[in-house]
Amino acid sequence: MKLMTQLVAVSSISLRSLPSRAASSAVIVLGTFGVVFVLLWVLALSTGLAGALNATGHADRAIILHKQAQNEIGSTLAHDSIATILDAPGIAKDQADRPIASAEAVASVNLPRLDNGKLGTLILRGVSTAQLQQLRPELHLIKGRMFRAGLSEIIVGKAASERYANLGLGGQPKFGANQWTVVGIFDSGGGAHDSEVMGDIDTALAAYQRTAYNSVIVKLDGPGALAKLRAALEHDPTLSVEVNLESDYYERQSETFARVLAIIARAITTIMAIGAVFAALNTMYSAVSARAVEIATLRAIGYGALGVVVSVILEALMLSVLGAAIGAGLDWALLDGNTVSSLAGSGSLAQIVFHMHISGALITLGIVWACVVGLIGGLLPAIRAARMPVALALRAI
Repeated sequence: MKLMTQLVAVSSISLRSLPSRAASSAVIVLGTFGVVFVLLWVLALSTGLAGALNATGHADRAIILHKQAQNEIGSTLAHDSIATILDAPGIAKDQADRPIASAEAVASVNLPRLDNGKLGTLILRGVSTAQLQQLRPELHLIKGRMFRAGLSEIIVGKAASERYANLGLGGQPKFGANQWTVVGIFDSGGGAHDSEVMGDIDTALAAYQRTAYNSVIVKLDGPGALAKLRAALEHDPTLSVEVNLESDYYERQSETFARVLAIIARAITTIMAIGAVFAALNTMYSAVSARAVEIATLRAIGYGALGVVVSVILEALMLSVLGAAIGAGLDWALLDGNTVSSLAGSGSLAQIVFHMHISGALITLGIVWACVVGLIGGLLPAIRAARMPVALALRAI
């Protein structure tokens, strides 16, 4: 009997008998469902936040931080160092020959969330007003106007205005010692700044009685500008700073968070996958025992062991993929496009609002995990079925 004909015949007989084993088969489906659902949920969280952070950084800008700082929050730049930084070569100039740059300070602030009233954390960013829109052209006002220097006025990212209380146009939140007025809402294209509040740098420093800055953001004047800027600043004995492309900086921040979530995802899903494998083993061993007479009969009339092995493995794979499809479908229905917030990486004190996305790549990964569970869970029972003595099984008739 041709091998392919045997494989098709034995597999079809196995699959037709599934309804009679629905309860035990559901164990495999539920096991792989849990594995895939959790895996995709954690990875969608990771990729969503990484995408928001990566959208924030631009390759034509550099960020200057204290040399020992891992992020903006932990960086301190003395007021006296700012003039030296802004005089360095490699920084683009505007028509008035002023450097297109912003000396910035960030502060962590708390506001109640609109959805549940619980306090959430976001960033108040003090920025230099003059070149803000030249420095960050992706920042577009969608409501209101730009804040004015010297006044307690702020503009609010779209995501922050939709998530936190008192951040709508005309709102008057209290940050530091100041009562601020929301005069504009902006959209930065899905980046981390959409979760921030921005105001005049001098007003922000005064509100918190600070004199030091956290960072300086500069626009580079073309190819080779980063090398010139680094050479001038990192070798200056009066400074202790590090210069990086803004895109590289945010990529590192997202990698830190993604690495932590990847470890969590692997740990949880591995534990769940082991449980699912044992469930599949038990189920498939039971299925082989229930089909003992059927398998022996097929072997007695000339069907080979390979057909039996394939039929058992195919059943386990089909049930595992079914569980994966249900898990991925539920993730897509519940999470895709959902707006969530999370800490913005290692050392961050603020939350970033971003959208989760269940992509085709994530669904494919979930199905691969399910196939691994099904293959391992079906292999040993399949071998047992193939080695089952025909005469012993037929005695049960």
